[in-house]
Amino acid sequence: MAELDFPFRFDAVGRTATTRLDDHVRDLIEEVLFTSPGERVMRPDFGSGLLGLVFEPNSSTLAATVQVLVASALQQHLSHLIAVQAVEVSNDSAALRVDVAYVLLLDGSLRSGRFVSPGGLLGGA
Repeated sequence: MAELDFPFRFDAVGRTATTRLDDHVRDLIEEVLFTSPGERVMRPDFGSGLLGLVFEPNSSTLAATVQVLVASALQQHLSHLIAVQAVEVSNDSAALRVDVAYVLLLDGSLRSGRFVSPGGLLGGA
């Protein structure tokens, strides 16, 4: 089954771009991570608050806070699609990098993704 791609765009033939389910779930994780609570009109609780921490002092306390925020936000918003196995946060001088390991509930496969704060020097992988 094809899912809408994120960010929204048109494909080569002018139709709405679609993607596979595993890519769609990764896109959903990215949306949860980089959406601030209150940003979506009809879903004011959606998001993780991660972007509000981007300019906080770089420390192990920040990394621990982000781990808890990310894990709870993913559990709250995507528990019907994934089971979070691990969240690792590392702070590089100009970026906050979040690695998420999760099980895709539809087929039981273990997946992982690396997400970097927008504007970070490392770029997403």
